[in-house]
Amino acid sequence: MRVDLFDFDLPPELVAQEPVSSRDAARLLLVDDGPLREAAVRDLPRLLRPGDLLVLNDTRVLPTRFFGRRGEAAVEVTLVERAGDAAWWALARPGKRLRPGDTVELATGLRAAVEAKDEEGRVLLAFALRGQSLLEAIRAEGAMPLPPYIRRPKGGDARDALRYQSVFARRDGAVAAPTASLHLTEALLAGCAAAGVEHGFVTLHVGAGTFAPVKAEDTEDHRMHPERYAVPPETAEAIASTRARGGRVVAVGTTVLRALESAARPDGGGVAPGAGETRLFVTPGYRFRVVDRLLTNFHLPRSTLFMLVCAFAGLERMRTAYAHAMAERFRFFSYGDACLLTRAGAPA
Repeated sequence: MRVDLFDFDLPPELVAQEPVSSRDAARLLLVDDGPLREAAVRDLPRLLRPGDLLVLNDTRVLPTRFFGRRGEAAVEVTLVERAGDAAWWALARPGKRLRPGDTVELATGLRAAVEAKDEEGRVLLAFALRGQSLLEAIRAEGAMPLPPYIRRPKGGDARDALRYQSVFARRDGAVAAPTASLHLTEALLAGCAAAGVEHGFVTLHVGAGTFAPVKAEDTEDHRMHPERYAVPPETAEAIASTRARGGRVVAVGTTVLRALESAARPDGGGVAPGAGETRLFVTPGYRFRVVDRLLTNFHLPRSTLFMLVCAFAGLERMRTAYAHAMAERFRFFSYGDACLLTRAGAPA
């Protein structure tokens, strides 16, 4: 499909620069076969049905942004993908000056050697530390890798360290937040449970490639970066039980949807537990096998995530929904508002 079909003009003032005061106070646009309706994220317990299953991503964002030095020169480095026990691929600014053999000091006691550069401009950094010691140093010294459209000096502040992380994050590995998860609170999950809505977890470690711009003119020419995911046996069992009782599987975020659809059994018999790697690129025409409803934020024009929601709910329906969201001044992207989508063709 032509990528320009997924383009739209977004007023820059609608890009949220700060989270709302309370996570679940974000506005919520309901997108199904009927007229568009508005609510708030805290209304989820009444918007879902007893027997439904919320599936959450429990990945934890690592603070992988550093303001270091190469000799006397300042350099900003964001680690974006693990490449072993003691190495990471990274984005650097200015990156053109870094060459194999250079040493970069990311923070006091955290040094790395430049081993290689790839065609995308990333640099491969090899650290003296490794394994858990390296992860502990990253957690101690790094700043949150906020997306570039959130304007912050030096990687954000203490509030970002708290709010750019879900309340149920527990498995280190992401370099970007699964942003739909940022809206949920322990109290809200308890309210859903009291209303008969269960929840389970998957893990998908969000990589920078998820948010990479689509530079191709046709979706066939875009390639997704790989991301690791895992579906625990108890979540696979919960999905099977939900299906058996006629409940709906509600993915909290596009990362959960991609993990579940990647793990879907080819015969339509539920989800296979286990770990894997996904490059799943969802565009209109994709046949969904697991997810019935999707809670997600508002995404960038021409992005793979906007393409995914158009595939899920219908291109024209999402065009209408986004036009409404912009006219009504909904807040976009990571710290923005959300929408609850019903899959096109799904039973009510």
